[in-house]
Amino acid sequence: MVLCMSVLGLALAAMAFGSATRPERTTPTAHVQPGAAQTRFFVDPTPGRVPIEALLLEIENHVRLEQAAAESFVEFPTKAMLHSKTTSTFVN
Repeated sequence: MVLCMSVLGLALAAMAFGSATRPERTTPTAHVQPGAAQTRFFVDPTPGRVPIEALLLEIENHVRLEQAAAESFVEFPTKAMLHSKTTSTFVN
């Protein structure tokens, strides 16, 4: 019984490994004209993207505020300081 279950488990593992490592099959899709705008799922086509520099500045500001809060807690640890929120715009 143990031998039969082991062989069955080995066969299932081999099938799962084979299906996981098999290359994907490509099916012919509708002909796309060159130069046509490609739309992607869940991508906002509007040009209202934020520059990466602005995001980096916000993250650096958040890190500075969190470090200042941590330093003030280390200097004077209280229960109120432990549960207080920083003035950062990110959720902490």
